[in-house]
Amino acid sequence: MTRTAAIDAVSAYFDAGTFQTELADLVAYPSESQNPDAAPELMRYLQQAMLPRLTALGFQCEIFDNPVQGGGPLLIGDRHEGDDLPTVLTYGHGDVIRAQDGMWRVGLAPFTLVEEGERLYGRGSADNKGQHLINIAALEAVVQVRGQLGFNTRIILEMSEETGSPGLAQFFEAHKDRLAADVLIASDGPRLQPDTPTMFMGSRGGVTFDLAVDLREGAHHSGNWGGLLADPAMILAQALSTISDARGQIRIPEWRPDSLTDNVRAALAGLPIEPDDPDSPKIDFDWGEESLTPAERAYGWNSFAILAMKSGVPEAPVNAISSSARATCQLRYVVGTNPQDILPALRRHLDAHGFQKVQIVPHERGFFAATRLDPSHPWVKFVQASLTETAGKPPHVLPNLAGSLPNDTFADILGLPTVWVPHSYRGCSQHAPNEHVLKPVCRDALRAMAGVFWDIGTGTGLPQT
Repeated sequence: MTRTAAIDAVSAYFDAGTFQTELADLVAYPSESQNPDAAPELMRYLQQAMLPRLTALGFQCEIFDNPVQGGGPLLIGDRHEGDDLPTVLTYGHGDVIRAQDGMWRVGLAPFTLVEEGERLYGRGSADNKGQHLINIAALEAVVQVRGQLGFNTRIILEMSEETGSPGLAQFFEAHKDRLAADVLIASDGPRLQPDTPTMFMGSRGGVTFDLAVDLREGAHHSGNWGGLLADPAMILAQALSTISDARGQIRIPEWRPDSLTDNVRAALAGLPIEPDDPDSPKIDFDWGEESLTPAERAYGWNSFAILAMKSGVPEAPVNAISSSARATCQLRYVVGTNPQDILPALRRHLDAHGFQKVQIVPHERGFFAATRLDPSHPWVKFVQASLTETAGKPPHVLPNLAGSLPNDTFADILGLPTVWVPHSYRGCSQHAPNEHVLKPVCRDALRAMAGVFWDIGTGTGLPQT
């Protein structure tokens, strides 16, 4: 009954091919939460793929309908070993983004796990089926060797993360007691580098909205009316140019955060930012806030992006001045930005620059709120030490992820310190065709999480709550 034995057990689970077989079974569920026709698959994933396995591991489980109409179901599992033991909450989501059938490379299909060298291709392999499978298997390895975990565990699995986790906040408010814990330890997102564990303690928030200029009914001949009719595309382009400068530096004062403290800078100093895999794009070092390092731009600052633009019929242009123009925009923001003032500040900014005709149309569901746990928090230090012991080198520690996830529901509603240990890598094609995981990363992650769960179960050096 040793730490090494638990890590060896989970290594053998991977080396025997069991992990790959079980991941293939999970990927086979076409659980697209963005596809209304796939709604039955969301429940089927929880009932058939998760419930029997968690029950066999000693969890008392219950599946709930989402409190928001159209949201996917949720599962709570509880394994209780003692009233005087710490409780760890973990999380995963079994829904996936749209399959994008027909866009995958020849030989690949979204809901069939395909092995090519060190890669396992399939929708959900990285986001998030492979990640919560790793954590469940690591828990199983600890129980196999020790006979128990040595701590209490709760798990929440949702099936609507890819549509913005509708209903999750309301569900947490209604079930605070059933989700009470000392810490959240969960997995989503990528490592900074495939061969080194990563930790992050929060995420950037996001707001998505359209900027629209609607001037008249119908388009009109550009020769007969050019110079006489205002061009909505030109107006929109000029308005967008005031939001950031030519290198993408944000010009709206309220969108420039005040939270890039010396402590955060120190945590980000020296972290690798350039991807080391050939499939990832090269970083444009002359883009973004000039006074910041690339790591500070990605993890300590806000970024504005134009996701899509349209005026006229781009695929079949005609000689006509359009009646309207529209751009879908997004602000990813860190702690230190007032989310309630993001769009009002934009309205003030556009009006001050003479763009009253530009409408701001918020999306019904944007992203999640920004969160961040101090890197010096005792639970961060505990997990960091465990990962270091297993990997033989310190993990990369981020105050927050550059992307967004529903960490605010854990931090703000449940009041938990949150530690995320991601099991993918940045070149995994998450949310795109050809999504995949790396087999070496999966094996390494299984070993790392078995070490973390073993160490919690010893009761030695645990943070006091």
